[in-house]
Amino acid sequence: MSVTVRGYVFIDSLQPQLAAFTGTTCRGFLPLAGQASLWIETAPGMIINRVTDVALKATRVAPAVQVVERAFGLLEVHHEDQGEVHSAGDAVLAHLGVDRKDVKKPTVVSNQIIRSVEAYQAQLINRNRQGMMLIPGQSLFILETEPAAWVVIAANEAEKAANVNLVNLRPFGAFGRLWMAGSESEIDSAAEAAQAVIESLSS
Repeated sequence: MSVTVRGYVFIDSLQPQLAAFTGTTCRGFLPLAGQASLWIETAPGMIINRVTDVALKATRVAPAVQVVERAFGLLEVHHEDQGEVHSAGDAVLAHLGVDRKDVKKPTVVSNQIIRSVEAYQAQLINRNRQGMMLIPGQSLFILETEPAAWVVIAANEAEKAANVNLVNLRPFGAFGRLWMAGSESEIDSAAEAAQAVIESLSS
């Protein structure tokens, strides 16, 4: 069977909001801020079950997210020891016969900032959010990546760079999507950091 690794996203230190958001939305073992994390996205989707098996048998990592959607699969594993997380990833790639250079590189599909969000639009977004609330008058940064899993490193780097609120994150499916809110200047810094990390990984 031919397997494509669409995302191989290593995070050295989960930021507090990304860790909390993952814990809120996952069905596995909750990650903590400061832990190392690896997100692997595959096609076909069902192979992610074998990927999970390989990672857990080879190391002491814990899985938070395992998703099989229409076309793709997604797994997140984490541990306090970065070496354990790297070893889990190495074991998975070796099992699949995939070299890291063959992992699909990310691209930014869309990137926009809505300044001084109107109250009615804030209410619409808040009805579908799983993270922090969007307050009318804040600026809203929306990022879309392809493949989807790469959006998590954009979220993590944006949170490192600026005092912003993680409103929503969808790291699976055809595209990854990120919503962040904050003051105009902080959102500009977050957007710059998020786009910069994706561009650095796409070359």
